[in-house]
Formats: sequence, structure tokens, C-alpha cells
Amino acid sequence: MKCAEKMPITVSKTREILVDVARRLFARMGVDNTTMNDIAQASRKGRRTLYTYFRNKDDIYKEVVDTEVEKLYKVLSEVAAKELPADKKLEAYMAARLEAVKSAVVRNGTLRAKFFRDIWRVEKVRKSFDQREVELLKGILSDGVKEGLFRVPNVDYTALTLHYVFKGLEVPYIRGVMGDTVLHRIRRRDNVMNLIFNGIKLK
Repeated sequence: MKCAEKMPITVSKTREILVDVARRLFARMGVDNTTMNDIAQASRKGRRTLYTYFRNKDDIYKEVVDTEVEKLYKVLSEVAAKELPADKKLEAYMAARLEAVKSAVVRNGTLRAKFFRDIWRVEKVRKSFDQREVELLKGILSDGVKEGLFRVPNVDYTALTLHYVFKGLEVPYIRGVMGDTVLHRIRRRDNVMNLIFNGIKLK
């Protein structure tokens, strides 16, 4: 029997390899200290192949950032699609969001790494994610109103507010995680959820 021929690496697979190699180099060495030649050598694809896909380091850096943001969005959209009551879904959403951001830190080095500080500075990519996240939150809030679980006078404004609350928790949560216990993280998360659901005013 004739052996099956080895399938060539597809264009998308080659691009994926280059992006992953660049991500690891950026995390370890920093974006400024990483050169296109470093990426070409580490990927074993050669400079010609690298420049076939990317014009310069900024191009590949933006692709790395986009890939990280898409990983986060995939996690959140999967939570938003779950068959859960809206209040439980919102709790699961917040927990998944914080853990997904923490995973990005694990993949890309500590908060001192220039890569992670810069990842959220690429406004074009972040803006797209922010808009899509607000839509996910609108869906959860709207479901909660229909289910009689939430009293939300304006879904649009509330979704935007929640987005900024979650966004503001990213760095404090990650910094705390480094020397924190699971119990401490759960208590902080529960405190935020209590604030969202119950507020601070006595009924």
C-alpha cells in the first residue's frame, strides 16, 4: 500500500506559526528588543517567508494583539451562549473574563512585560473588542429583563457601564492574583457581583 503523501503546510497555518513565535518572543524579550530577524530565525521560516505575510514588526505585533483579543472574545461569547438564567450567566461571564485575562498574563509574561502593557494600547483592536463585548452584555441584560430577574431602565447604558466596570478590574485582579489565594479572588468577585445586583443603598 502506497504511503499517503505529506500534506503541505497551508498559508493560514504558516501565518499562525509566525504569530505564535512572535508572541512568545515579545513576551520574553519585549517588543522593542525583538527584531524581524529574531522572529524569522525562531520560526525557522526565513526572512522571505516572514515578509511575505507581514510588512514590518508593527504588522505582526498587531496580529499578535488581535489573536489575544479574539481568544478573550471567544471565551466570553461561549459563556453568553450558555443556557443559564441571566443572573447566573452574568456571574459566569465576569468569572470567565477575569480568568481569561489572567491566562493572557500567563502566556505573555508578567505585568512588567512591555507586551502586556501595550496589548491594550492598540486602540483599533481594543475598540472592536469593546463594542462586541457591550453587545454580549446587552444580550445578557435583555434576557434578564425578560426573565424578570433584572430591573434595567436602559439596557444600552447599563451594558456600557458593566463593560467599564469589568475593564477596570483587569489590572487590579491580575496584580492580586500573583500572591493571592483562590478564596480571596472569589470574595472580591462576589463583592463586585453583590454591588452590581444589590447596590449599596438600603432598601
